[in-house]
Amino acid sequence: MTLVKKPNAADFRDSFREGAPEAPEVVDEPLFCETCDRTCERFADAALRGEAVSVGYGDRVIIEPMDVAVPAGEITSIIGPNGCGKSTLLKALSRTMPLCGGAVYLDGRAIAEMPTAEVARKMALLPQSPQAPAGLTVGELVALGRYPHQKGFGRLTDDDKRIIDWALSITHLGDFAARPIDALSGGQRQRAWIAMALAQDTGLILLDEPTTYLDIGCQLETWQLCRDLAAQGRTVVAVSHDIGQSLRYGHRVLLVEQGRLRMDAGPQEAAASGELERVFGVRIRPVDEDYLIIAP
Repeated sequence: MTLVKKPNAADFRDSFREGAPEAPEVVDEPLFCETCDRTCERFADAALRGEAVSVGYGDRVIIEPMDVAVPAGEITSIIGPNGCGKSTLLKALSRTMPLCGGAVYLDGRAIAEMPTAEVARKMALLPQSPQAPAGLTVGELVALGRYPHQKGFGRLTDDDKRIIDWALSITHLGDFAARPIDALSGGQRQRAWIAMALAQDTGLILLDEPTTYLDIGCQLETWQLCRDLAAQGRTVVAVSHDIGQSLRYGHRVLLVEQGRLRMDAGPQEAAASGELERVFGVRIRPVDEDYLIIAP
């Protein structure tokens, strides 16, 4: 499959001021940063990295061998068409799905060799469409995020309660702590799950479609929350189907297509590359610091 050579982002923006951009040059190699092998500085400093990671079921390959680096203190967006393998990649990186080959490293250590409790204190994962036991309240759900940090009889400490209150507050659920999860709207329920992941108080947070069921206002709040967390030095990885929001809020964009990593670039480079337009069949136009996604 042919891929599109990365043009200069400034030239791309200027071309829209002058008219439609010229068709980019076609090449036979994927798009990455200046150096894309494991000697790249981004790999050395990555909070989470995968080397030759591959996943499959029986004879079916879901994720072909790929190298992935998640920079510390940034938001990495994983995007791609439905069924391309982006959620599978997230599961592979989080050790919730076995690998067919390769290895994943968390803070420079092989995650497969780390105790589960230690992984949970370093990395929080919010899967897509999680389910809560019937009758569980919002406060009880969020408190489960403190489980990896508890000792002895598992009683909540003052520090646990402080972090739980912070997670409820930052997700605007402080008044809902006593309400059953199954009494919430879809958007409120999603925010409760995000609050639980935040209560885990980890340096790395993995989110699979975190804006699912949220209205547009809550979607933007969720992305801004991710930005705020990154500003605090936390690392966020988010699987998303929304191109515009991924470009606007992500520091890096990973494009997955048919189980292959097709692009690893900053948002301006990703928007200018032509790859997103090819894969999604849309046009992308930069507007100030945002991006306008236009259907064909």
